[in-house]
Amino acid sequence: MATIPVIVKHQGKKYDVELDPTSLGEVFKFQLYSLTGVEPDRQKILVKGGQLKDDTDLSKLGAKPGQTFMMMGTPSGGGGELQRPKEAVKFVEDMTEAEAAKQVGAIPAGLQNLGNTCYLNSTLQTLRAVPELQQELAKYTPAPPAAGTSGTSLGDLSMFGLSGLGASADLTASLRDLYKQMGETQDGFPPLVFLNALRTAFPQFAQKSKSGHGYAQQDAEEAWSQIVSQLRQKLKLKEPSEGSTEAKEISFVDKYFAGGFSSITECDEQAARDGGEEAVKSDDVFLKLDCHISATTNHLRDGILAGLEEKIEKNSSVLNRDAIYTKKSKISRLPKYLTVHFVRFFWKREAQKKAKIMRKVTFPDELDVVEFCTDELRKMLVPVRDKIREVRKDEEDVERARKRQKRIHDKQVADEAVGIVDSVSESQKADEKKAEDKKKEAKAADGDTAMDDVVYKTDAEIDVERAAAILAAKKELHALIDPDLEKDEGANKSGLYELRGVVTHQGASADSGHYTAYVKKVGPLDPKTGKRGEEDGKWWWFNDDKVSEVDADKITTLSGGGESHSALILLYKAIPLPSAEGLAE
Repeated sequence: MATIPVIVKHQGKKYDVELDPTSLGEVFKFQLYSLTGVEPDRQKILVKGGQLKDDTDLSKLGAKPGQTFMMMGTPSGGGGELQRPKEAVKFVEDMTEAEAAKQVGAIPAGLQNLGNTCYLNSTLQTLRAVPELQQELAKYTPAPPAAGTSGTSLGDLSMFGLSGLGASADLTASLRDLYKQMGETQDGFPPLVFLNALRTAFPQFAQKSKSGHGYAQQDAEEAWSQIVSQLRQKLKLKEPSEGSTEAKEISFVDKYFAGGFSSITECDEQAARDGGEEAVKSDDVFLKLDCHISATTNHLRDGILAGLEEKIEKNSSVLNRDAIYTKKSKISRLPKYLTVHFVRFFWKREAQKKAKIMRKVTFPDELDVVEFCTDELRKMLVPVRDKIREVRKDEEDVERARKRQKRIHDKQVADEAVGIVDSVSESQKADEKKAEDKKKEAKAADGDTAMDDVVYKTDAEIDVERAAAILAAKKELHALIDPDLEKDEGANKSGLYELRGVVTHQGASADSGHYTAYVKKVGPLDPKTGKRGEEDGKWWWFNDDKVSEVDADKITTLSGGGESHSALILLYKAIPLPSAEGLAE
């Protein structure tokens, strides 16, 4: 019996195959193996009634010349031979606690509540979301004791990374040891050593509760500020200095957490200005932006804007008396990590405690701070910010087109598998072909040369062109970064930030209630390349020693409006920018 010429479609390609009706399905599969490289046992060939089996008699298929068959499957890539794994397989049950804690998807360690220490636990968990901080802490070695002082105290053990109780003499060393220990467990860890160091350095956190039992609850923002100020003093970096062979020493906090204000202070009274009193310009450093909350504050932007203008009462040399001055500030430097503090607590004299402002104030997942900057800085940021938005739109368009193509392709595959033909599409194609033929005939009659058919690009070719265009746009984006900003590794170069951490408070006052932290999950780390994969958009909720995963929708519920969990501190990180090669950071 003569062979029958048929077509087999596989992964977008068509193969011409001679089907022998006198043979079995196994023979046909080996024919396809020679063409596609997909082993017979990995092939799924769709025929009427199901899948083609090895013992199927091909004469019973009723195949006709030119008939199309669908094949699915991919080659194993290993030649079908079993090979010994290059690395020994280690099961979770056989891992140490430290090894298990470092596995992809491992739940991070919580912190035990040692008696009203939730304010500290939430602060430590949020600061731990800064990878640069953990990297620099790992290198930290305390300075040797000053000459003439005893060098045999237990506190000196922290120089060697030993985390005994004596290591509490150095807060920065205690934080280094704590983060190292947290990275080696998935259980709730007791931060006792660090707590002792904090209370030694700042006795306010050793205040006893009014009931006389245990320690008092504290304000998480105060703990945050004191820890960051201590790190600013102790954690130093060595960086090359321009025009000098010697490295200069700068503070880690100044590099990554500190922003700059350019301010103008002027007397409100016209008499002072008429008397010749000039406005005073100044440059200040800030470690956090305050979001002041009033009866008209509805969004984070409103509160930050209000915080950039303040009233000060001081003596006027022209008026020879105290007067009210207005200080207006603009941001002259944006740090890589921006801390925003919701000023929710105020001293209530009647109740003799820090009361809480319950008002709901929303905050964005992505924060644009360009409008708060000086004109000079704004000119550097706007071109980069606008180009980022342009690239994002292109990427979204490509993703939508890809999904649309996939839906159409999947529908065609499913229809062809069951022998369904889209009559509407086929008739449209026929009509288009007739119209095109008529045009060619008309041109030929007029003496014009008939044009050949237009060659349409495949989906793959279109995808490649789009990817190349986006890569070129990312290279253009990098070229727009101001050279001075490019040199400042710890600065934000676009004016855009993404939310990475939130410290929340539940309750009616700072001296009571409960603090927790939300930290955005990072992508899985590839141990070979050292790069992280794509994030899943979920967050870790740290409620002391209890750690759970929550969806991003949960973060939108932390805007306040009652005694439930409301954001107190936000930690924003500068969005990543592409390199000169157009690759992501």
